[in-house]
Amino acid sequence: MNKNIYFLSDAHLGSLAIEHGRMQERRIVRFLDSIKHKAAAIYLLGDMFDFWNEYRYVVPKGFTRFLGKLSELTDMGVEVHFFTGNHDMWTYGYLEEECGVIVHYKPLTTEIYGKVFYLAHGDGLGDPDNKFKLLRYLFHNRTCQKLLNSIHPRWTMAVGLNWAKHSRIKRADGKEPPYMGEDKEHLVLWTKEYMKQHNDIDFFIYGHRHIELDLMLSRKTRMMIIGDWIWQYTYVVFDGEHIFLEEYVEGESQP
Repeated sequence: MNKNIYFLSDAHLGSLAIEHGRMQERRIVRFLDSIKHKAAAIYLLGDMFDFWNEYRYVVPKGFTRFLGKLSELTDMGVEVHFFTGNHDMWTYGYLEEECGVIVHYKPLTTEIYGKVFYLAHGDGLGDPDNKFKLLRYLFHNRTCQKLLNSIHPRWTMAVGLNWAKHSRIKRADGKEPPYMGEDKEHLVLWTKEYMKQHNDIDFFIYGHRHIELDLMLSRKTRMMIIGDWIWQYTYVVFDGEHIFLEEYVEGESQP
């Protein structure tokens, strides 16, 4: 019998805009603990941290419960895959070396239990915002990354966390806009175009948008956006035959 594969994203741990941050981290840790004997692999699809930037001898303060649980999982033999998002792309070895996770800096096409998955955070896929495209280019540019790390951590962390906070609080209730429909949702439009040249993919799974979406794009292909771990506490689980978008509720048994 196959062990389960789990997918979750967008916890934004450490966000200055989230008042229940410690409770939020503990809930994620309890969820990971509840699935540790059922999981073959866990895919963290980006923005697990609201701002993460490593230096050679320094990493951001906090997250000890979460990082400790990831380390426990990998020590047990559970594969943990960490996808960099648009908030936590500045990782240079710590998560791999200390926590044992597998870091992905780009979208991944992979086969799991005989099905083909396209996995990505989702930023930069079809978004027409030129300002966002420019920022994304600068954030991924190695020269810009080195310049950032030439500044003392007390300044870079403060700037990064406050920038992320401003980005969140300028939205209504700190939440993303609701689903805009197939003809307007950038990730849906991009995925439909990508499918034309890659018709072997069974499942596209994304984070980034902070909405729950489960959409059949063809008889074969299904697209899912998996919510977040700020308000929704949602995840996807695949058992080798069936795939479900679920919500973690404290005290309930999990699949």
